[in-house]
Amino acid sequence: MYKSVRKNLLLFRIRVKRVNMYKKADQFGFTHPRVVKCSSELDILLNRVQGICT
Repeated sequence: MYKSVRKNLLLFRIRVKRVNMYKKADQFGFTHPRVVKCSSELDILLNRVQGICT
């Protein structure tokens, strides 16, 4: 059960981070350091959820 709750929390954080990244990309452009940082943080979250699922 704990694994399921953790996975759902990560999936929620991924959705929020993705929306934030798209908003920043619209505002600053895809290569802006803020967008790149947000993308890196999203990658970390995606890797974590992938580790839980495998």
